[in-house]
Amino acid sequence: MGCKSNQFEGQLIKQNLEADGFVEVNDFEDADIYILNSCTVTHKSDNEALYLLRSAKHKNPKIINVLTGCFAQIEKDNLLEYDFIDYVVGNDDKLELARILQSGAKCCVSDIMQMNTFHEVSLTDSSKTRASLKIQDGCDNRCSYCIIPFARGKSRSADEDFVMSQIKNFEAKGFKEIVFTGIHIGLWGKEFGKNLLDLLKRVEAETEIARYRLGSLYPDEISDELLQFLAKSEKFCPHFHLSLQSACNKTLKAMNRHYTVEFYLDQIDRINDMFNLPFIGSDIIAGFAGESEEDFEITRENLEKSGLTQIHTFPYSIRSGTVGATLDCQVDDDEKNRRADIIKDISRRKYENFVQKNIGTVQEVLIEKRPDKHSGLLKGVTRNYLTVNLDISNPEYKNTLENVLITKSCGGKLFGELSK
Repeated sequence: MGCKSNQFEGQLIKQNLEADGFVEVNDFEDADIYILNSCTVTHKSDNEALYLLRSAKHKNPKIINVLTGCFAQIEKDNLLEYDFIDYVVGNDDKLELARILQSGAKCCVSDIMQMNTFHEVSLTDSSKTRASLKIQDGCDNRCSYCIIPFARGKSRSADEDFVMSQIKNFEAKGFKEIVFTGIHIGLWGKEFGKNLLDLLKRVEAETEIARYRLGSLYPDEISDELLQFLAKSEKFCPHFHLSLQSACNKTLKAMNRHYTVEFYLDQIDRINDMFNLPFIGSDIIAGFAGESEEDFEITRENLEKSGLTQIHTFPYSIRSGTVGATLDCQVDDDEKNRRADIIKDISRRKYENFVQKNIGTVQEVLIEKRPDKHSGLLKGVTRNYLTVNLDISNPEYKNTLENVLITKSCGGKLFGELSK
């Protein structure tokens, strides 16, 4: 569940268990163990995790349910009270599942706040065409709405040489694109006097990988030097995801975010000016504590005029242990949902407008797979993060980079053909 870091770690869990002799199966009825790598950003994600575990036990009463990830880390003291949860395993322990299962320890959750080192674990295989590479974990910020620093601990960075070795490993396996992930990758290198730009300069100079893209960044982490470097890069995919959270300065201050709306709107304009059709995604929380109707209207107006491509929004979820949970003037759930729906509509219109701008252009596409077994279409991803369907039946095109003419959008899907 949840973020790309969790998805990456899920692949590591699978890899480690298979190395210890476990075998993955497709059906609950055939399984001895069900492992859920959870998220805890919102109450909704917590409830979904409980639903999935309960459902697994219903389908197979003999199955052993293992809950790991952020929900397990935060709520460790309460989760074993549920009769459908057999093991609770923390974030720092999830890669040792075979040992934990053999030990019989029902709860294994280390103190994540005492973790000072990054787990340098190699992913030796992946079923995906684009390879995710986790370069950082944890977060040192204390945004007033967010529980994740307490689930992931302090920021920890992968060593530069380790990152380089992993990229070269992926190169040798034929990957064409790397996606750098982490909980807060903008903090990479902080412990040893480096920054993300230092790492990317080595990636550019020392590797042959054709493309790379970055995970979420705070707008104030995109320096002039970093932006100019990326604009000149032939490897960087012009796909930005900005962690914004609000478009009202009063709300940003209450959230303990250290930038202004004016600053990041200018950042977005600069990105649009410096790159050709960049994809600029964002996160916005609807209905944070104390957000008045006037505050929300300011957010709505600023989002409307922004140069964003897409907005991921969700209603504010009160998380016990955060400053936000103690604030007065909590917004009614129905009102939070109403505001989120308005932002989703803004996002839909902005994305559709972006898609239309790409029709008629030629884009480099990394061809990944067939959408389904009944279709003759191959599917790929452009540098600027659009998924394109191609009328190609030859499977040899998989994992190749091709110039594609974007021809149309139909039924929510984008179509293209090989450029002559």
